[in-house]
Amino acid sequence: MKRVLSLLVALTLAVTVAGCGGAAGDGGEGTRIALSISTLNNPFFVTLRDGAQAAADEAGVELIVADAQNDASRQQNDIQNFVTQQVDAILVNPVDSDAVVPAVEAANQADIPVLALDRGASGGEIVTTIASDNVQGGRLAGEELIRLVEEGPVVQLEGIPGTSAARDRGQGFREAIEAQDAVELVASQPADFDRSEGLNVMQNLIQANPDIRGVFAQNDEMALGAVQALGDRAGSEVIVVGFDAIEDAIGAIREGRMNATIAQQPEEMGRLGVENAIKAIEGERVPEEIPVEVKLVTQENVEEFAE
Repeated sequence: MKRVLSLLVALTLAVTVAGCGGAAGDGGEGTRIALSISTLNNPFFVTLRDGAQAAADEAGVELIVADAQNDASRQQNDIQNFVTQQVDAILVNPVDSDAVVPAVEAANQADIPVLALDRGASGGEIVTTIASDNVQGGRLAGEELIRLVEEGPVVQLEGIPGTSAARDRGQGFREAIEAQDAVELVASQPADFDRSEGLNVMQNLIQANPDIRGVFAQNDEMALGAVQALGDRAGSEVIVVGFDAIEDAIGAIREGRMNATIAQQPEEMGRLGVENAIKAIEGERVPEEIPVEVKLVTQENVEEFAE
């Protein structure tokens, strides 16, 4: 009987020690959060990653980052690798909101919580989407462009087709254009959120529409490409409005080569992503959507953002 009791005590102690060993998914030391980011070739997403890294360091968790380089297939592979590594949560900034769905579903099947940053996913189970109100931002950009142009033809440089950011910013912009008659949208073409592509597409748009009075670019990288294509006309003869408020765009507004942009808070998105991933890991309730405020940056208030 003594030997049986001793064995039971030993088994109980073993189970107790195992249960107190600090599981990887307890939201503390040993927790691994993965971040699949669309591209680190864009200062906006570099800032988002930095915000996530700062929050991870503060919380004492490991952040694993993969750069998809704007390749939807590469992003699917990256997320599948995270699933294989059995990370505790995945933050995803989709290259393509539709193409990312199978990868999200693979994480769902492995019971790994997935949170979307800046851009949503079209399917799969997403714990929350942390993003700016891109429709509102597009509308603000359109209203400012209309105010400055007053009347005449304008063009739009679109982001990567299939992304929620491109869709929502375009929707808000078109709502502003359609609400009045003095300013007309004469052309709208994708330039993939890329500066060099923005330059090339803008050059073509100028040739086809030499009398344009303004351009809205769905991000600042494309806006800066448009500025380069327009040369001395940018900011004066042709109004240029972007989106993101990256450092180069703020500088261009201060110099008068750009007229306005929409300020997001990518660092805040990254921080909120990590903080809410930890909550999801620990089983806490997380809102389905977490909006991050956007603001209009103009030549009148640019110094507030230059800091």
